[in-house]
Amino acid sequence: MRLWHKDLIPVLPRLQLLGQWRECCLIAKNIAEKGTPNHLLVNPIMDYPIEHFITYSWLIFDEMNKRDYNVRAYTFAQHIDGPFMATVPNDELFRVWHNGRYMTQCLANLEEKHDRGGITNKEWNTILAYIHVPNRRGL
Repeated sequence: MRLWHKDLIPVLPRLQLLGQWRECCLIAKNIAEKGTPNHLLVNPIMDYPIEHFITYSWLIFDEMNKRDYNVRAYTFAQHIDGPFMATVPNDELFRVWHNGRYMTQCLANLEEKHDRGGITNKEWNTILAYIHVPNRRGL
């Protein structure tokens, strides 16, 4: 379980974007039922107001809609009190957590998926071009 760096959302490969939506829905359910996601890689969301998580989830939802994926807001919104909408500016969203170091960690994870055949060359090169990382090898 991981929340990909917010700046990667527009270029996440299909499987990672779909998986991210499922994870957002599961996290929302866990927060509603247990008060916490209780997973090492996503627990930092509890360091921020819930609006950060809702905004992040909205960005995932919006990107899925841009790509014409079939997605329903209800799946997520049923676990959230209040409106399901983006309210936190992107430059403030998870400001301390989603930093350069976290971007490097996410890129390493995506690069490993690419190296193992889980992400195509085209998807990997799209990521590299979008974030302008010249020190990563593109194919």
